[in-house]
Amino acid sequence: MSQTLTAYQYGIRARNALWAIFFFMGVVSMAWVPRIPEIKEAVGLTNSQLGLVFIGSTIGAVLGAQLAGRAIHTFGTKKVISVAVLVMPVGLIGMASARTFTQLFFALFVLGFGYANLDITSNTVAVEVENLVDRKWMVSFHGCWSTGAFATTVLGGSIANFVEPRENLIGIALVSILCFIPLSRYMLPPDLDNHKGDHEDSSAKIPLFGKKTVPLWWMGFGMLGGMIAEGSASDWGALLLKDSMGIGKGLNAAAFASFSLAMIISRFSGDWALTKFGPAATVRIGGYGGALIWGSAIAIAVPLSDSHPLPAFIIINIGFAAAGLGIGPMFPAFILAASRIPGIAPGVAIARVGVTGIAGYFIGPTITGFLADIFSLPVAMFYPVALLAMAGFLSRVIKV
Repeated sequence: MSQTLTAYQYGIRARNALWAIFFFMGVVSMAWVPRIPEIKEAVGLTNSQLGLVFIGSTIGAVLGAQLAGRAIHTFGTKKVISVAVLVMPVGLIGMASARTFTQLFFALFVLGFGYANLDITSNTVAVEVENLVDRKWMVSFHGCWSTGAFATTVLGGSIANFVEPRENLIGIALVSILCFIPLSRYMLPPDLDNHKGDHEDSSAKIPLFGKKTVPLWWMGFGMLGGMIAEGSASDWGALLLKDSMGIGKGLNAAAFASFSLAMIISRFSGDWALTKFGPAATVRIGGYGGALIWGSAIAIAVPLSDSHPLPAFIIINIGFAAAGLGIGPMFPAFILAASRIPGIAPGVAIARVGVTGIAGYFIGPTITGFLADIFSLPVAMFYPVALLAMAGFLSRVIKV
């Protein structure tokens, strides 16, 4: 192995780059969240039509995650990540320029495809960095994602009255491209990224069903619950505050800002929590506790907003914050559990679990939209609340 750096040094260098990559992944993927009400109005969409638009990102994410594991196993993480970092911002530029349902649908498809590839690949690198350096950083990597999501939400909300969504999103996309390209060069070299798995019997081809894949399915459904809750909080939070509680432009981004800030806290403390309490207990407490508080807050705050808007505003933000605290460690916990299943290449196992979870992140808001048109948005939000509780229940499949 000819290299100028030691394996440890390569691991540290990749860790530093991953912190920044996860940050910008959060920035790009969530940049449109505070501008959703304006984009929805500009394109002329109903709640159910907006939900249908989200299917574009769902299809892109499922295809992207499905291809990511095989691509990692074939080409290595560094090559895959070098392409994925360009696709996401292109999707964001498309969203900024969209003027029709079809254009917005396709832009979300591109964003979802790039996001899934980058997310699966970055998590695969993160697992190997932990192995090389023998330190735990997985949850903090996702904390950087949440920091980026929070920053872009606050930025979008604060400039909503002064800058149009188009300029906002294109500016973020261009800055992200300029940062992503050099960062991707600091990933692990092919002889250290272990993309073929820890052992010779690790396989890149695993059956869809079978005894070996049962744990992956349950982990995927557990992740699905958490990701549906996260996706619905991000994509419908601003509309819940605007349409159901009468909270104006800018301030209606507060719910997701509270959610993101709480998720940052839970993720930067998550490595400690996973070590002290164990991944299963951490996910279980977060799922049950987050669902209970979030659901109670929606049930109380929405009807209260007519007569007491300020207390209602505070209560709804507490609910979204509780959801963020609970969801924060879930994705990393399920990813780590999947990567340690014997006989399956880590990248392939992560991709199999991730394709289910990431699909939930994108398809969850679609279902929420349909439920909102049938019933109402506050009622529809109890769907992601219930799925968050399901994620807590499925913590029992985590064995690490």
